[in-house]
Amino acid sequence: MTASREPSSAARAVRAAAGIALALACLLAPTVSFARGEPASRAEVSASALPQQAQEVLVRIRAGGPFAYSRDGIVFGNREHELPAQKRGYYHEYTVQTPGAHDRGARRVICGGPRRNPDACWYTSDHYASFRRIRE
Repeated sequence: MTASREPSSAARAVRAAAGIALALACLLAPTVSFARGEPASRAEVSASALPQQAQEVLVRIRAGGPFAYSRDGIVFGNREHELPAQKRGYYHEYTVQTPGAHDRGARRVICGGPRRNPDACWYTSDHYASFRRIRE
């Protein structure tokens, strides 16, 4: 007796699920952050797609404050070298409140250039492991 070469119904279901997952990943790609090593300029997110707390931080940046945390507005050193190279003092970081966090959490907005009218801003939800440039 010879074994059937036809995939089982379970194998077909797994293959279909993988195809759907791949299709969803492709559709969501513009809002997915890139891992360490990918240029931050390639990963983007629209301001309207950010968490509400991050959108509020952007409004406060443009207004010059007030900010929720005393460390908001401090110089961001870009030690991870994930953002475009600039002179020290170009980037400033702002905390994005994380619901349920008992500290500042991992979410930040980093902006470069003039404080109230930055040249560009980036969002990180994983404490500088990855960045997405914010499109406004």
